[in-house]
Amino acid sequence: ALKEVLKKALVHDGLRKGLHECAKALDRRSARLCCLAKDCENEEYKKLIRALCAEGEVSVIMVDSGKDLGAWCGLAKLDADGEVKKAVRTSCAVITDFGEETRALSVLLDYLQKQADGEE
Repeated sequence: ALKEVLKKALVHDGLRKGLHECAKALDRRSARLCCLAKDCENEEYKKLIRALCAEGEVSVIMVDSGKDLGAWCGLAKLDADGEVKKAVRTSCAVITDFGEETRALSVLLDYLQKQADGEE
C-alpha cells in the first residue's frame, strides 16, 4: 500500500526526497507522512527526522531498505520490462500531498491510526 501511495504522491508533485527537501517540508509543517529507512547508518540523520516529525506531529513509517524507498520514490532506472535496474538509495521521503483518495491510502491511514491508538 505504501508503494502505491508514494507513486500517487510523486505523480501529484507531493513527494519530497532526501534530507534537505524533507527537513524543509517538515519545518514548514506541510508534511503529512514521513518514511525513514531502517538501514540508514547515520544516527544524527534519524534523530533529526524523528524530532522534526514529533514536533509537527507527523507519522513516521519505517521502511526496511533505503534502496526500496528510493525505487518507490522514482529514484531508479527501469529496464524494458519495467523492473528496477538501478536504484538510488534515499533514507528519507516525505509526502506533502497524497494526491487522490485511493484504497491504498485508506488502508495506510487506517494502519497509522491503529498505531497511534496503540501508543496512547
